Amino acid sequence: MKKVIKIGTRRSALALQQAHWVRERLCLLDKDLDIQLVKIRTKGDKLLDAPLAKIGGKGLFVKEIEEALLEGYIDLAVHSMKDLPTDLPPGLIIGAIPVREDPRDVLITTSTPSFRDLRERARLGTSSLRRKAQLLHYRPDLEIIPIRGNLDTRIRKLEPEKLDGIVVAGAGLIRMGWRDKIVEFLDPGICLPAPGQGALAIEIREDSWEELSLLHSLNDLDTCLAVTAERAFLKGLGGGCQIPIAALGEIRGPELHLTGVVSSPEGDIFRREVITDNKEGSERLGLTLAERILDKAIAEVLAKISS
Repeated sequence: MKKVIKIGTRRSALALQQAHWVRERLCLLDKDLDIQLVKIRTKGDKLLDAPLAKIGGKGLFVKEIEEALLEGYIDLAVHSMKDLPTDLPPGLIIGAIPVREDPRDVLITTSTPSFRDLRERARLGTSSLRRKAQLLHYRPDLEIIPIRGNLDTRIRKLEPEKLDGIVVAGAGLIRMGWRDKIVEFLDPGICLPAPGQGALAIEIREDSWEELSLLHSLNDLDTCLAVTAERAFLKGLGGGCQIPIAALGEIRGPELHLTGVVSSPEGDIFRREVITDNKEGSERLGLTLAERILDKAIAEVLAKISS
């Protein structure tokens, strides 16, 4: 008799694609598993009209799934890492972080061959304060139009909203097989990604030893170290969706290079820092960068934003 494992996932096309990816790899590891997907509608999926920063932040995309995991209704949960808060509920752990897809943001447009060729006062759509802040810092003339919805929904808004382009995470497009829609991968010097962007998190109960053992081979060490540093940076800043925060960790041999950005929402107050150290101390590196970037001026800005 096959062992049944239930994977919890959001209902969006991208979330289902990510869950199927995990399912396929687990089936290859053990052909005696019966792995079923359980679709769960989260609060973030229901409230599509309001900005995330005003309705509770990214935890809105995982709360109901984590509750199902704690109650034993599902055995695993597959999340986009950037949607997962830095503090997990008691009793839950990250069982594996698979190899990361390209973490960069991308431009989708029908009117221009590159970001640098966008017309003056171009209208760009994005659902992210982080993207808005960095794009305005680089190009203050841009008009940033807030758009929300699943990835396919945002793409469809390009023409009806009379947008010159939209900016989204490239990883989602690649996973959906829509790489051809990408006009340009944005240089991280223009738009640094969100902490954890491009990575998946497989969440389990902390006492699920059998599942943890099964997931071990899906974990990618370099991705884990880079994402750990990025999330430690985010946690050190006490950040969520209300504050524009970006981070990217890059493994280069024995070293981890971590770049972090903190900004005001309009990009007029902006701080970028880079730190490098041994990759084994990834969490410490993220916290150190957070301390370094929080000088008096930027701390006052963040306090004002979050109050």
